[in-house]
Amino acid sequence: MKNGMRQGLISGVGYGISFTLLYYMVYAISFYAGAHFVKDGKITFSDVFRVFFALTMAAMSISQTSSLDSSDESGTTLQNLKGEIELRHVSFKYPTRPDIQIFRDLCLKIHSGKTVALVGESGSGKSTVISLYDPDSGFITIDGIEIKQLQLKWLRQQMGLVSQEPALFNDTIRANIAYGKKGNASEVEIIAAAELANAHKFISGLAHGYDTVVGERGVQLSVGQKQCIAIARAMVKSPKMMLLEEATSSLDAESERTVQDALDRVMVNRTTVAVAHRLSTIKGADLIAVVKNGVIVEKGRHETLINITNGFYASLVSLHMSAS
Repeated sequence: MKNGMRQGLISGVGYGISFTLLYYMVYAISFYAGAHFVKDGKITFSDVFRVFFALTMAAMSISQTSSLDSSDESGTTLQNLKGEIELRHVSFKYPTRPDIQIFRDLCLKIHSGKTVALVGESGSGKSTVISLYDPDSGFITIDGIEIKQLQLKWLRQQMGLVSQEPALFNDTIRANIAYGKKGNASEVEIIAAAELANAHKFISGLAHGYDTVVGERGVQLSVGQKQCIAIARAMVKSPKMMLLEEATSSLDAESERTVQDALDRVMVNRTTVAVAHRLSTIKGADLIAVVKNGVIVEKGRHETLINITNGFYASLVSLHMSAS
C-alpha cells in the first residue's frame, strides 16, 4: 500500500507537470507570440489560429504514429528461415517489478520443426518466454542471429500467435482472418487457413458465412469458434514459428478436442513454443521444459519426466490429476 501511494503521488505529479508544460507553457507562449504579431500588424487573428492548430494536429499525429508498430525497415531478413530458436543465459525483470527476478541465467534450445512445451507453476515466467524480446542480459537468437538484429516487421510475419483470449475485431470473419496477413490475404488463402484450423465447416454453416460480423471481441461466436478463427488468422501468413499461449485452457472438453486437433495439424513441420495449462495437451511434445524460479529445472519427453522420482514435472501432473 505504501509503494502504491508513493507511485500514485509520483504519477500524479508527473502527469500534472506534463499537462502544465503542454497547456500553460506551450499554448500560452504560442498565443502570447501570436498576439504580438497581430498587434504589430504582421499577421491576422485567423492566421494565428490556423498556424496554431496546424502545429497542434501535426504534433498529435506524430506522437500517435510513434506508438504504433515500428515502421523502421532496418535490420536483417533471412531468405531461408529454419526456425532454430535459442535462449542463452537469459536474465530478465519487468521494469515495473524490479524486485522480482523472472529469469536468471535461463538456457533453452528449440530445434527447427520441433514442439517445445513450457510448464510450471503460475507466475513461474513460462508465458514471458513467448513475449520476451529484449532481455536484461543474455541473448535470444533465431537461426544463430540475435532477434534484435532482425527486422521487426519481418520477424512478426514469421510468427503465428494463438493466445488464451484471442483478440477479434468487430468485423467479418473474412476480415479477421485476413488481418493475419495485414488484410492482403486472398479468398483461397483465407479458406485454406480456415480449413486447416477446423473453422471452415462451422463458418459455412452460418447464415452469412465468411461475411458474418463477429461483434465486439467476437461475442457472436463461442469460445472454441473464436480460437479456431484465431488459429486461421495465425496460419494465413504461413508462419515458420508458432507461439501458443495456453490456447485451450478456457475451453470445455468438446471445444478443446476441436481446437487441439487444429493445433496438432498446424504444428506439423513448424517450430512451436507452447505454454501449457492443461498438461494433457502437451504429452506429445518433442521436449517439455519445466520452469521454476527463473530457470529450466527439468526437460525431456513426457515419458521420461513422469518417471523421475520426486521430479517437479511428476508432481505437477499429480496435482493436475487430483484437481481434475
